[in-house]
Amino acid sequence: MRQALQRAWLHRGLLAWLLWPLSLLFGLLAATRRAAYRTGILRATTLPVPVIVVGNVVAGGAGKTPVTIALVRHLQARGIPVGIVSRGYGRRDTRQDLIEVHADSLASEVGDEPLLVHRATGAPLVVGRRRAEAAQHLLARHPAVAVIVSDDGLQHLALSRDIEICVFDARGVGNGFLLPAGLLREPWPRPVDFILHTGTVDAPNAFILKRQLAGHAADADGNTTDLSALAGQPVTAVAGIAQPQAFFDMLAARGIHASHTVALDDHHDFSGWQPPEGTVICTEKDAVKIWPAHPRVLAVVLEVTVDEAFWHALDARLSSLHGHQTA
Repeated sequence: MRQALQRAWLHRGLLAWLLWPLSLLFGLLAATRRAAYRTGILRATTLPVPVIVVGNVVAGGAGKTPVTIALVRHLQARGIPVGIVSRGYGRRDTRQDLIEVHADSLASEVGDEPLLVHRATGAPLVVGRRRAEAAQHLLARHPAVAVIVSDDGLQHLALSRDIEICVFDARGVGNGFLLPAGLLREPWPRPVDFILHTGTVDAPNAFILKRQLAGHAADADGNTTDLSALAGQPVTAVAGIAQPQAFFDMLAARGIHASHTVALDDHHDFSGWQPPEGTVICTEKDAVKIWPAHPRVLAVVLEVTVDEAFWHALDARLSSLHGHQTA
């Protein structure tokens, strides 16, 4: 059913049209909620520091997490203390809502993507169902933080934001319908500050985003293996992400034609999972859940390259915010 939906989201075929009436209801609910914030019926929380939201308007994973990592590293390189907030989607243990992520945190408690982002950047990161509360908690614990980055949250209107970055992959807006008939979480186009895309988006504030796998894989202890050494070898590729085939295709682009592929649901729970015999390679997002029990499984990093003009435009926009210095 998942695969059928993903195919339907790309074209206005029979299944998409059958689901179209439901998409009207979805759109009405989304519009009503947005109007409630616009008219002041619901109020957004404004923070004392600039907020940058990295998100998307499409379902099914457009690659926002690697962009979040790249953004945080860029700000850190400029000497800007940055903190991150996330919903922590996919975590199983929700007895405590607001949790600060540490390198030794469990994905089941904080979510796989927040754990990946924190390990990649070292930046303070708090997860919580309400991102505004997560950000306030983070600032209370880390008062030196000068910029908050929200990993996802374009539709989380309870947190006021200064800069919105919308990420698209090669699917673009698909068939243009709202969920469940199409990819869109909200009508597009809609105003955002910047667009990053791997395909084609016709807008003056759109910049090219390139994604590819790194040339090596690593196990939990940091032992690396060149992907070229695995070419032609029997390899099992595992992916519990929104678009597993995209990972398998990227492996093939690196010369790794997996003899067996295992496509799982996004945020798959790997507790109790047993890897098959031989060499197993997975995404870095899956690795944070696999490695505690199976440290020899190899993970490969997804690298992103962003148009240099985007960084210049972002820095200028951030510098222009009232009372904020980025020097």
